[in-house]
Amino acid sequence: MKLKVSLLLVFISLSLNAQSVRKYSNEFMNIGVDAAALGMSNAVVAKTMDVNSGYWNPAGLAKLEDKQIALMHSSYFANIANYDYAAFAMPLDDGKSAIGVSLIRFAVDDILDTTELIDEQGNVNYDRIKLFSTADYGVTFSYARHLPIEGLYYGINAKIIRRVIGDFASSWGFGLDAALQFENQNNWKFGIMARDITTTYNNWAFNEEAFARVQNAVEGQNQELPETAEITIPKLQIGMSKKFVYRHDYSLEAEFDINMRFAQTNDIISTKSISVNPALGFEFGYIDMVYLRTGVGNFQRELQFDNSERTSFQPSLGLGFKYKGVHLDYAFTDIGDQSVALYSNVFSVKLDFSLFR
Repeated sequence: MKLKVSLLLVFISLSLNAQSVRKYSNEFMNIGVDAAALGMSNAVVAKTMDVNSGYWNPAGLAKLEDKQIALMHSSYFANIANYDYAAFAMPLDDGKSAIGVSLIRFAVDDILDTTELIDEQGNVNYDRIKLFSTADYGVTFSYARHLPIEGLYYGINAKIIRRVIGDFASSWGFGLDAALQFENQNNWKFGIMARDITTTYNNWAFNEEAFARVQNAVEGQNQELPETAEITIPKLQIGMSKKFVYRHDYSLEAEFDINMRFAQTNDIISTKSISVNPALGFEFGYIDMVYLRTGVGNFQRELQFDNSERTSFQPSLGLGFKYKGVHLDYAFTDIGDQSVALYSNVFSVKLDFSLFR
């Protein structure tokens, strides 16, 4: 059983990472960061204005008042996969511009490599079992700046992608993002985030010697190397938000986002050339210290066994606590039966360097 499971993991990893299905390449970069944002179903492209803006909308970095760092961890698929994130950002030029850098790692570690379990004579030797990891890394360098128009900011990202599957295969990729944010005097905020505007290109290299072990492990299977190139098509996010304050102590901030892919998918609105998926998020605040968040998004059309369709969606909940420069946040996503994925508990922390001044 262990042999079958380990081999299956190897084959799945290789096939998923080397498929030529353009619209789902580098999907680990679309999961999201920051438990505060995930608690609002990722509807933050207009309101984001901290160190995590490097991921959601780099234009928001221009609103930083001091250096910030952020950390996040979550587990997926019953703790089989680990998702980690770290970021740093700081203002420049007396607050006129800002820079940031972030790292994302999504990995399944300690997978059994049983391709050499049985030798040429048919003998089973458990000492020949090895462990390997399949890991995806994304490093993002961000820059943001005020534009001459009051309340208007722009931001750009340069992304380096590194994907590794043990000693079987690895790839390098590079891409760019561009973004805008605008805030008027009535506290209405608008944001646009164009991801992978140059189409992010991944070039795969395969270890033929290691891959030969996979080919020989199951006769007649995986006899050809997968394609060596992947292209991630552009995506566009547009959002608007508004914050309401009641009696100085209570606040409500709501945001509505539209997420677009330039391909046909299972999104609630889909054509041959574009797919649209809305998201709605709310953040309730008390004395700017305690926050309750909720949201709904990821609306999908699912085909049932009787060939009928139903619309699924992904709700989310979150809690936040802020004291001086320390922000602690929690999100609970993939709730109940509305998603095919297992629910996840997400924790993140953000530290504002103003705490030390």
